[in-house]
Amino acid sequence: MAKVIEQCQVAPPPGGAAELTLPLTYFDLTWLIFGRNRRTLFYKLPISKLDFVQTIIPRLKDSLSLTLKHYTPLAGNLVCPIDSSGHPELRYVPGDSVCVTFSETDMDFNYLIGNHPRNAKDFYPLIPQLAEPKDAPGVILAPLLAIKVTLFPNLGISIGFSNHHAACDGNTIVRFTRAWALLNKFDGDEQSIANEFIPFYGRSAIKDPNEQGTTMWNIIKTFKPEMRDIVMIPVDKVRATFILGHDKIVKLKNLVLSRRPSLEHVTSFTITCAYVWTCYVKSKATVWEEKDKNVLEFFICAVDYRARLNPPLPQSYFGNCIIGYNSETTHINLIGEEGFTIAAELIGKTIQKRLKDEDWLHSGNWFKSFDTVDHKRAFGLTGSPKFDLYATDFGWGKPAKLESISIENGEGGAMSLSKSRDSDGDLEIGLSLSKAQMNAFASIFSHGLSFV
Repeated sequence: MAKVIEQCQVAPPPGGAAELTLPLTYFDLTWLIFGRNRRTLFYKLPISKLDFVQTIIPRLKDSLSLTLKHYTPLAGNLVCPIDSSGHPELRYVPGDSVCVTFSETDMDFNYLIGNHPRNAKDFYPLIPQLAEPKDAPGVILAPLLAIKVTLFPNLGISIGFSNHHAACDGNTIVRFTRAWALLNKFDGDEQSIANEFIPFYGRSAIKDPNEQGTTMWNIIKTFKPEMRDIVMIPVDKVRATFILGHDKIVKLKNLVLSRRPSLEHVTSFTITCAYVWTCYVKSKATVWEEKDKNVLEFFICAVDYRARLNPPLPQSYFGNCIIGYNSETTHINLIGEEGFTIAAELIGKTIQKRLKDEDWLHSGNWFKSFDTVDHKRAFGLTGSPKFDLYATDFGWGKPAKLESISIENGEGGAMSLSKSRDSDGDLEIGLSLSKAQMNAFASIFSHGLSFV
């Protein structure tokens, strides 16, 4: 458990941020019906509680306030109409703030930062819950961000984040986190923030010629999106981290190309996703026998469209600018000898095809395509090798470990993917599974790599 030391509200500096309203685009709206994003960063920092209270807490609050001066919407709320009229938006007004909790725990720091299987429930005391929504005339106001900083006395610190996905995607939240770290490290010097960390708010740059945003909202509001932050703590899962080395990725690429020489889109991303997906499906089959071998299995990933729009958006665009891609094949295909190759071909061809299909984007067919997905048989992805959260230095060095708690949100399975902490070419994969399936996955994962 974590004992609260202080709970406070952190706002942008007085007079530092004007009122701001951002309408939700069609990229944002789809995330209204999904869970919140949660992640935690662990830092080795052998300090006492006294140092934590007198030095770390004040500095973090000051630097966060300065960061919110630039990332103003995160201090505000998601504004959702109660009746059928109106459109959801993000709104900040002076006086809005982020709830930040500072706590301490006697949990085993070194156990939590390991790669070995650890009880998934042990990470939830380190993750904040977003505050309850509030009623306002004709609308509901739901907070967008909460932060929890926890001291492991004389060992380290964790920083846990929960944010509403309708506000922004991983690109934006990573830039916010790294901007906060820079301002904390350099004692509030705003010159330390490079332009890449200053958000761009130009919503008019996203064209919607077919008004798919209106169509999507008309569909989504019939589901009555849950505005409360409901945290479901898993009781029977373990979390583990797997490293896929650069040398193995190259060998897996060569294996696929030897079997599919005409395949064009073969990248570290597609290879890694294909290998983990097939290992996941095979591990599931060893624990729970699948009677229908022809049942469909789905792989879902999100692709950043900032650079792919016409004209392109800056990488610093604040909000969501990702599209979900899904690939599908039968269970029997994935558990067979050619399973990995089939998965790599499917994911590669899906990405290659969709990236060139502007009509698929502007028609809203990407949103409709998920109507056919059986989410209980889906395996999803959160994170990206392009996000370098291990470069997030608050002045304490690089994180000792990154954990994406969001992989436990869905009905099916999910993996997190990031750059490795210790090697530029390696990739870090996070999973949360039952103990039996995790053991099976680890065996299948390592066994497969021993042959390449």
